[in-house]
Amino acid sequence: MDFSNMYFSGFFIGFISLIIIGICHPLVVKMEYHHSKKSWKLLFVIGILFLGVSLITSSFISVLAGIIAFSLFWSCIELFKQHKRVLLGRAKKNPLRTYE
Repeated sequence: MDFSNMYFSGFFIGFISLIIIGICHPLVVKMEYHHSKKSWKLLFVIGILFLGVSLITSSFISVLAGIIAFSLFWSCIELFKQHKRVLLGRAKKNPLRTYE
């Protein structure tokens, strides 16, 4: 098998996407626990910044920045869902905070 003719960019993008999603899930849980659902704005702003980077850079970096941006946008939605799970008792509450 001749590896000199193989292109690994798709493999690397898929692998890095998996890592990014794997990082975003515990990030959402920790942010809701420590900072409540109000922290969605921070995720959104960072997502906008990565979206800007994806629009002005070249191919591979652009793809990775776009994946990070939309993973952060999805994390904003998941932050609100995590808050609902906390209120329903399906996720851990922070005893130092009050919940509405």
